[in-house]
Amino acid sequence: MFNLRGNCRTSGEQRRKESGNVFGEGSRTPISITILVRKPKKASDELAAILYKDIGDYLTREDKLKTIKDFGSMLSASIGLSSIAPNQAGDWINQRDGLFETFIPISQNKKYDNKAQAFFVTDTNGIQTNRDSWVYNFSLELLSKNVETSLQFYAAELKRFNAKQFANSKDSVADFINSDPRQFSWTRSTKGYIARNIEIPFCGDHFRIAHYRPFCKTNLYFDKYYNEYPNQLPKFFPTPQSKNLVICLPGVGTKKGFMPFIVDTIPDVQLQFNGQCFPLYYYEKNDRNALSLFDNGKDEFVRHDAITDFILQRAREEYGPRTTKEDVFYYVYGILHAKEYRERFAADLQKSLPRLPLVEDVKMFRAFVTAGKKLAALHINYESIEPHPSVIIENDSDAPRVQQMRFGKSNGEEDKSIILFSDSIRIINIPLRAYDWQVNGKSPIEWVMERYAVTVNKDSQIRNDPNEWCKEIGQPRYILELIGRIVNVSIQTLDLIAALPSLSFKTSSS
Repeated sequence: MFNLRGNCRTSGEQRRKESGNVFGEGSRTPISITILVRKPKKASDELAAILYKDIGDYLTREDKLKTIKDFGSMLSASIGLSSIAPNQAGDWINQRDGLFETFIPISQNKKYDNKAQAFFVTDTNGIQTNRDSWVYNFSLELLSKNVETSLQFYAAELKRFNAKQFANSKDSVADFINSDPRQFSWTRSTKGYIARNIEIPFCGDHFRIAHYRPFCKTNLYFDKYYNEYPNQLPKFFPTPQSKNLVICLPGVGTKKGFMPFIVDTIPDVQLQFNGQCFPLYYYEKNDRNALSLFDNGKDEFVRHDAITDFILQRAREEYGPRTTKEDVFYYVYGILHAKEYRERFAADLQKSLPRLPLVEDVKMFRAFVTAGKKLAALHINYESIEPHPSVIIENDSDAPRVQQMRFGKSNGEEDKSIILFSDSIRIINIPLRAYDWQVNGKSPIEWVMERYAVTVNKDSQIRNDPNEWCKEIGQPRYILELIGRIVNVSIQTLDLIAALPSLSFKTSSS
């Protein structure tokens, strides 16, 4: 098997590694040349030998075609085929590292078990609404109108379904309902609610701020009926006043690279690829015997630490009795950024949730805790970070409006040091190094450019205008200045990652 790469369904650094597809625009999938050789009957009891070659990273289509031509034959000794065999986990290539299994799981399947031998007592996927255009919008006024009118339509369909003439109908809900996507977005759950005669009330106090994609906040209608899968997030953010920090990681199977990202608002499931979220706290309904968050005794929810007692005890044994659960939380965020960890265990992190070592000495532990706190502060407070000093806004405006940002050009080629904010406004002198930090397959700059654009959903026909967000928060220059701030955040993040302690892994960390 000769792996020619070229997977167009990847992004960021991985996309650049895959590079050109030998069929050009004719295929988006990776291509390989595979020759199957039938064994003679006398060798039928022998296992097959599998010979493999990866063509390599960053090769253009022309480079790959030349390589194939130069080899001339798959059987040529110069091609360098290697015999491969699966490991115990069934990996043929990109094999997992056995040392990874000796580390401590970041969480376990059983939720809210404080005795779990893991870092966190719970985790969850980000919110999966299955009707994003209806429940997310930069305009709170439009979002409220969209939700209310769509739920009025749902109520009318529920009433119509339960009307006397349809009571004994053999038709399924799917056959009966009006499936016009401009009226409502039907899902498995809402069809089930119709069948079970469940009303979905409109609640004017269910609007929240959410993190839809990296560095893109927006309004969300947060409701257990209208969001298909709220998951555990109502326990992480039960009220608008509930404070929390959540480390968001890519889910199993990501092809967009591994990089953690922290938020203090409700995260969408695709904030990271099929994102998995690990909180600092979780909340439960208060009762008379529970210790209240505050002293007034009137609070509805009580807060619990999401870091396990098990890992706190282990950390205190290693690093001293003053170690806190908050220290452990920031240690996790710090070490997940470590280059040696992400590179050595890249295959493991694509196929399972992280397992983490406890580093060998207190000095290194404290260094990761400090770095984790700095990274978290940088990523949480990105909206108030000063713009990078090199970034210049040309033809500035007090009330700029964005339609769709795009990169400028120099000598006919795309130039990422220039962003065309609008027809008249340009942002220049963007350091190219800022693009080296990537979250969920793109640099934060590219996420901002992609998400802060005026769009109309093709199914619902709902308009989403980021300029309305600027109006709502009273900052007309918010998006324009966000580019410079994100550049600074990216550069500082890269500097902090580069300054992390160098890791040496030991099996005894299990």
